[in-house]
Amino acid sequence: MADPVVITRLHPGPSGPTAVTEAYLGPRPDAVGRPWVGVCMIASVDGATAVAGRSGGLGNATDRAVLATVRRAADVVLVGAGTATAEGYGPPSKPGQRIGVVTNSGHLDPSTELFASGAGFAVAPLAASVPDGIDVLRAGSHTVDLHAAVARLGDIVPGVRFASAEGGPQLNGALLAAGLIDEVNLTIAPTLVGGVSARLTAGAAEMFARLQLAHLAIDTEAYLFARYVRTP
Repeated sequence: MADPVVITRLHPGPSGPTAVTEAYLGPRPDAVGRPWVGVCMIASVDGATAVAGRSGGLGNATDRAVLATVRRAADVVLVGAGTATAEGYGPPSKPGQRIGVVTNSGHLDPSTELFASGAGFAVAPLAASVPDGIDVLRAGSHTVDLHAAVARLGDIVPGVRFASAEGGPQLNGALLAAGLIDEVNLTIAPTLVGGVSARLTAGAAEMFARLQLAHLAIDTEAYLFARYVRTP
């Protein structure tokens, strides 16, 4: 078994070394009528969420360990279709885990490893033409109704309690607009990127949703790791 990835906890005190698994694998609260939803993303200091169209260009080994650990805690992963394609999503390493690809159009390739493995499924509206061979969770008429989709994730993954959303920003924005973000796991890369990369959330109307800091940690490369949860 590989040695645990260790970060330095800054908050809550006392400060000191802690394993990534200890920081991110703990149980989540129960949300009412639906699974608990967390967003797991990385951003630069100036707010960019991608370099050359991919978030991987911002990360390091610790960030990858955080993403893997949050995935390990989750029962299902949600990702936008554009992000799934850009990042080359394949089947998850956690046995039995499913990855829901959110799409309004249904334009998905059933031959990709994600869908050919049976791990991937589509979250799509009734009007979307999803190719044969892909499991579909239908919610909404012409655009995905995320409220209904998240509430019915148990139709695809029985007993689901925690869904981790991995972007992109449009999906995050839609989750924010729907009031569905319970947790944000944010890595801040010590870089300035410039350019026109989207913020963590995109497309949502301006709002003020208060969060509280659950933990803050740092690694030896000055990456910051913050976990926020919604204020009760």
